[in-house]
Amino acid sequence: MDITVAIDVMGGDHGPHVTIPAALEALKQDDELNIILVGLTEAIEAELGARGAKVSPRLRIHHASEVVTMDESPQSAMKNKKDSSMRVAINLVKTGEANACVSAGNTGALMATARFVLKTLPGIDRPAIAAILPNQKGTTYMLDLGANADCTPEQLLQFAVMGAMLVSCVEHKERPTVGLLNIGSEDIKGNEIVKQAGELLRASHLNFYGNVEGTDIYKGTTDVIVCDGFVGNVALKTSEGLAQMMSKFLIAEFKRNWFTKL
Repeated sequence: MDITVAIDVMGGDHGPHVTIPAALEALKQDDELNIILVGLTEAIEAELGARGAKVSPRLRIHHASEVVTMDESPQSAMKNKKDSSMRVAINLVKTGEANACVSAGNTGALMATARFVLKTLPGIDRPAIAAILPNQKGTTYMLDLGANADCTPEQLLQFAVMGAMLVSCVEHKERPTVGLLNIGSEDIKGNEIVKQAGELLRASHLNFYGNVEGTDIYKGTTDVIVCDGFVGNVALKTSEGLAQMMSKFLIAEFKRNWFTKL
């Protein structure tokens, strides 16, 4: 089945120089993929030309006259830039011209605009940011990673439902396991919101494993780990910082003398 993806070409720190090569590579890897490049037409055509590519039935351009900057507030992006590449790409999903939208741009603006234009599914209050993290057994799907700093127990349950459905669709697991990130595995641990969320999860139809700790993220204890956006973002950035530090240590060690360079 063919899938059409609208890409916010202008989004991210490097814009078309990164998004267009990625789009071209995606087309090579998936014969059923169609892509709509959304952004400033001149910039898109210039980047395509530099890479020896051109529009085709599977690759087309949709002009958008404005760009949401990385430091722009969500309110400003929604109110003042209704023809931004981000907004136009999301609108293409709303009209049915595209099945999905991809953007590497301003996260706050993306979440706010998507929620305003596309709304949420019945029973879901807020969107959440999810990421696939490596673990000792494969991968862990973790959410929320920054969209919602404060959450209610009911919203954490909703995140768990969304995460479980994501794993079920992508990994083809009928009943993925769900863990609630906490400061201990015991039911009595955590603040009141986490405790109440645990009660809701235990009473739900989900395959709830129970509370998990930060170390379980990379052990692969559960398929899905749920937390609020504040905790999730801190955990993610800490992991990134640790990985960068270890990488630098390894490079420095390998370059220490001629013997270690062999």
